[in-house]
Amino acid sequence: MPGMLGKKIGMTSIFTPEGRNVPCTVIEAGPCIVTQIKTVETDGYNALQLGFGEKREKNTPKAEKKHFEKAGTSPKRWLVEFRNKGVNVNDYRLGQVITLADMDGKIQVNDYVDVVGTSKGKGFQGVMKRHNFSGVGGATHGQHNRLRAPGSMGASSFPSRVFPGQRMAGRTGGERVKMQNLFVLQVIADKNLLLVKGSVPGAIGSFLIIEY
Repeated sequence: MPGMLGKKIGMTSIFTPEGRNVPCTVIEAGPCIVTQIKTVETDGYNALQLGFGEKREKNTPKAEKKHFEKAGTSPKRWLVEFRNKGVNVNDYRLGQVITLADMDGKIQVNDYVDVVGTSKGKGFQGVMKRHNFSGVGGATHGQHNRLRAPGSMGASSFPSRVFPGQRMAGRTGGERVKMQNLFVLQVIADKNLLLVKGSVPGAIGSFLIIEY
């Protein structure tokens, strides 16, 4: 299995055997359902599609319902395809349930995993919060309302325009973020819980992809 699906439960901290208090994120990893198996003969490449999270049938289109019925499972909220990452499709069957206990030997304590998620949306933000600008300067010389302004960003008579790519105010967050090499502190297989050192992108309850 090239990866697992899960969601962010929250943050906590645990003590190491040396007595250090380490902050960590609790992730519910699985159970995942194999909802589709793609092969070179039928689709031109090998891939495994996994489903995670329950979804109401009344909110599921008919096409999706048939897709899940073929796999013999209820509608899932999230679907992710793992393609060309050492996937041996012959090792899996349609409708197979994959839990964290099945990952024994692949995800263990002291291992490193990558976690992909969507960062928190912060709406429209100024340059100080979005790009860590320091502001125009002190409050002297009549700058009563310019402390958090971006300052000069264009040219004069030539080229008389602002170059593309300038760091300006705009929508912040809500982007796909990948945190790499997160240290696995604890694996609670019977509850499908994974504790990794540090933080992962997204709010509590948000969808995550765990790669290893």
